[in-house]
Amino acid sequence: MANIEDEHTPSPARGGSTGTIDRDRVGLKVRPREDDEQIDPKEYAKLLDIYERSFRNIAEGEVVKGTVLRVTPSEVIVDVGYKSEGIIGIAEFLDESGQVTVEAGDIVDVLLERTEDREGHVVLSREKAEKMKIWDEVEKAYAERKVVIGRVIERIKGGLAVDIGVRAFLPGSQIDVRPVRNLDALRGQELRMRVIKVNKKRGNIVLSRKALLEEENAEKKKHTLETLAEGRVLKGVVKNITDFGAFVDLGGIDGLLHITDMSWGRVGHPSELFKVNDEIDVIVLKYDPATERVSLGHKQLNTDPWANVMERYPVGARVGGKAVSLTDYGAFVELESGVEGLIHVSEMSWSKRVKHPSKILNVGDTVNAMVLGVDPTARRISLGLKQVESNPWHDLADKYPVGSKITGKVRNLTEFGAFVEVEEEIDGLIHISDMSWSKRIKHSSEVLKKGDVVEAMVLNIDAENQRLSLGLKQLATDIWDDFFSRHHVGDTIEGKVARMTNFGAFVELDEGIEGLIHVSEFDDSRPVGKPGGPGIDEKIDLKVGETYPMKIIKLAPEERKIGLSIRALKSDEFRGDWEAYQEGAGDGAATLGDHFRNR
Repeated sequence: MANIEDEHTPSPARGGSTGTIDRDRVGLKVRPREDDEQIDPKEYAKLLDIYERSFRNIAEGEVVKGTVLRVTPSEVIVDVGYKSEGIIGIAEFLDESGQVTVEAGDIVDVLLERTEDREGHVVLSREKAEKMKIWDEVEKAYAERKVVIGRVIERIKGGLAVDIGVRAFLPGSQIDVRPVRNLDALRGQELRMRVIKVNKKRGNIVLSRKALLEEENAEKKKHTLETLAEGRVLKGVVKNITDFGAFVDLGGIDGLLHITDMSWGRVGHPSELFKVNDEIDVIVLKYDPATERVSLGHKQLNTDPWANVMERYPVGARVGGKAVSLTDYGAFVELESGVEGLIHVSEMSWSKRVKHPSKILNVGDTVNAMVLGVDPTARRISLGLKQVESNPWHDLADKYPVGSKITGKVRNLTEFGAFVEVEEEIDGLIHISDMSWSKRIKHSSEVLKKGDVVEAMVLNIDAENQRLSLGLKQLATDIWDDFFSRHHVGDTIEGKVARMTNFGAFVELDEGIEGLIHVSEFDDSRPVGKPGGPGIDEKIDLKVGETYPMKIIKLAPEERKIGLSIRALKSDEFRGDWEAYQEGAGDGAATLGDHFRNR
């Protein structure tokens, strides 16, 4: 075009011509050829003007249509109707997989960057033409408030970079109607947006998804509110998940699906059941038009499993389940979704004293138990673990009848006795009163040590209360029975004073055998003898550790008590002496004093 405009301007470069157009130099011949018909000069001038104007209409910086003439491995030759063809690098015609997208004869839009380069070719660009077209479309979308679709490229300061054909900016505050915490999660997603600001000179485009959502939600909300009612089943999309529930978009208005209304079963966190963007069915539990608050339910769409639980789990039935939770007082077992039972620690073992359920079960264990009780109103089922096994205490009486001997290891010592392991996890108690016939035992450690293997006798079995009484002394001869068999009331015996009390003295008669001399039987200051006869006035003082003769005045085998008396022994001696005196008193030569002096 420039060359044509310069034909009317004198130029030394063109041979110094001043005012005359050299038609021959531009390839135009004013004189007709001899073999051609003569052309009207006016018609020829008209054609020449049309030809020159066709070049001037193609201006630099414009997007024009061109025809692909030829495709080579490195470039594409395009004809845009100018004096010469344009050459465009092949890279501008490759798709994402590296394949050429045009062939000879295709019509393409190109940008005329320059009308002529050093080699005389038109400089064209398809890539820049596409971008200019996109900018035109963006400006049109901004003016007409049309929706544009873009793909999130990356997270940048303040928001997201979005590809809508050209790079655009989506501020963080314009991404959604609610704040979005994880912007990285949007990378690669396609979003529908509106153009809220465009500046072609600076190359700035600002988008808003929030504006479009608000418009769409307003329309959806209007329709939703017209149909919203308690008890109505709706479809919704999970928009957000929290620790206490999930917010569900019902169409322009959000409802809260609380965690307790998600499932009849145990739910640790809402994310176990739902994810963001999940489409779910919900039922409206409560709706307040004034505040536009909506409470939703999901489990209510299914039958309550507790409605006929007594029919499925009658008392005494054996059931299977999975341990889902352990507490200090027991283990919760899931029998089916929404139905759980509790095994109390007291129902876990017949013999073990279970301090914590973790000693017996772990979360996730498969459990077989027996139904002990069902309360549908309170939604409680009591289960027993030990009831599915035989009670070893009921078999104990058959194995170890009363009076039989057993051997076991001392497991624990207490003030009142010793626990002996009879079988695994079954202990019997030897009370301190059953450890010795004679010794007064204050602590079981005086007789036994932990770990000792002992032989004992079964005294009693209480299967219901899980108690086994054992005796150690019962295997030895009863020294009391032996003593009572060898002595009788009236026998004289020697004994050593063991201890004194305010009511008498305890006397050791044999190893482990003690008797009592009441104070009235040794401290006597009254005259002793028959009425009218001579008497004595004597007080006896007993000393601990001293041995004295005495008389048995009482035997009580059942109570293991022996009554003794020194006074009775003295009375018998005095009575014998008095009778001897009377026998020799006939001659009158002897006196009572003589009798005692002669003894």
